[in-house]
Amino acid sequence: MKDIIFILLICTLLITSCAKDTSVNPFLIEKHHIGLLTDSTQVKQLDAIFSNDSVVRYIAGDEFTGAVNTIEIFEKGGKKLLNLSPKEALDSTSVISSVRIIDERYMTEKKISALSTFKDIKASYKISKVDNLIDAIVVSVNEINASFTIDKKELPGSLRFDMNATIDPIQIPEKAKIKYFMVHW
Repeated sequence: MKDIIFILLICTLLITSCAKDTSVNPFLIEKHHIGLLTDSTQVKQLDAIFSNDSVVRYIAGDEFTGAVNTIEIFEKGGKKLLNLSPKEALDSTSVISSVRIIDERYMTEKKISALSTFKDIKASYKISKVDNLIDAIVVSVNEINASFTIDKKELPGSLRFDMNATIDPIQIPEKAKIKYFMVHW
């Protein structure tokens, strides 16, 4: 009987010691989640997810404006982490539709963060498309549901002022800095 208990104890210890660490990196960006925040997270769950941080909700004066209210996430020390946009304004059951990454600690598995350059993005992911806007370009990466806004000041002079120009990724300087890093769901 003692041998059976001893064998069971050894087996239990082996199983628990080999168990995989299932903790979630709170700063990891993947296609369907950012840390504990997922593409199905509702606004009402944000206080629980960011229990160690501050969740700041801006409430517009008029519900009929149709404006989406941005929700800001700050560390307790005051450092801004994220801007969240729900699909529906003033609806606690609405899911988050987009996340603007502010803090540089948030990064993808391939180490892309808000401090990365276009060279880093191009080396890590396939560029899906480049949109030419008035004063910026938006580089989309479908692999992680992300878009990176780059100020046109980072581009060569011939591309800065022509909104009709089709910009190829090869025309974007490798040292171009990211202005905004967004994840869309």
